[in-house]
Amino acid sequence: MPSAVTSLAILLSGFSIFSAMIIVLTHFRGENYQNQGMSRAMGLILLLALSALQLAHFAWLYLDQAWVVTLPYRMTLFAVAPAFFLFSQPLLRPQALSPIRTGLVGHALPVLISPWLPDGLALPLAFIVGAGYLLWLTYCLYCLRRERSGFHREMLLLGGVFVIAIGVSVLGLGQGAVPGKPFYSLYAISIGAAFFLVQTTLGLRPKLSVEVRESVQAAYASSTLTKVDCHSMLSALDVLMQTDRIYVDADLSLPSLAERLGLTTHQLSELINVRLGKGFSRYLREQRIAAAKAMLRDEPSASVLSVGLSVGFTSQSNFYEAFREVEGMTPGCYRKLHSKGELSK
Repeated sequence: MPSAVTSLAILLSGFSIFSAMIIVLTHFRGENYQNQGMSRAMGLILLLALSALQLAHFAWLYLDQAWVVTLPYRMTLFAVAPAFFLFSQPLLRPQALSPIRTGLVGHALPVLISPWLPDGLALPLAFIVGAGYLLWLTYCLYCLRRERSGFHREMLLLGGVFVIAIGVSVLGLGQGAVPGKPFYSLYAISIGAAFFLVQTTLGLRPKLSVEVRESVQAAYASSTLTKVDCHSMLSALDVLMQTDRIYVDADLSLPSLAERLGLTTHQLSELINVRLGKGFSRYLREQRIAAAKAMLRDEPSASVLSVGLSVGFTSQSNFYEAFREVEGMTPGCYRKLHSKGELSK
């Protein structure tokens, strides 16, 4: 009979595989990774690799099939850290994208040499490679410490993933002290816990990758606002949103809004990021949600779909997703809580 730890590992192995499929379907859509083909492709490869590891853990822990000692498992283990690096780098350091493309072979090298490594060395070395990439991530996040103010909740959850990654690296380096199934049980639990935290984070902030990219681009760009009257531009932006209601245009984009204000795209992006503390995508969603909230309160006969479409969303699913992200509830629940009948009680 399996121990409680093994049972939990089996459960989280299955959860990880289904969680990966959900993340692929809900997060890795083209709209979240526009002009980010590298990051999207590597993110999908990362999810595939982690799912493959969890499938091998399930086979070993539940079916006694020793897939964890096969060559495909070893190569997949070595692929996780480079895939994560190549997924994260375009988002966290967009100015370094060209060197990435020219150095793909170098990042693939751990996977390519893994078949020829001695059995006793392969597993610890895979975690040493992972620890190296983890140090790189620590450095990147430190460089972006000023931009983390807009992502407190998300950074707390992803910080949990970071702690898990450190624990996994330590666990892998000391694998001899926890041999056999207990080691793979702990490893499977760690991956499952990381999936849970990532899925929770994306559930709270579905457009996280877009917002991070916008904040990072503003952070690394040299200031473009030295000759811009920021106060006047923010006032003009407010007029466009509150009086002209240009957010109702479903095709409104950063370049088109910048043109209306007489700014460059980079200037408007920096203005919103630095002065308002958020990316353009988040700012636009908040404007639309504010207008939708007023309609939900004041127009009880209007359908939820018509409200969403009238403020600039292109579908009911996009409206629900954005509303839940900003307000923490569905539009229908908000209307019920703030209807005139409820408020008069």
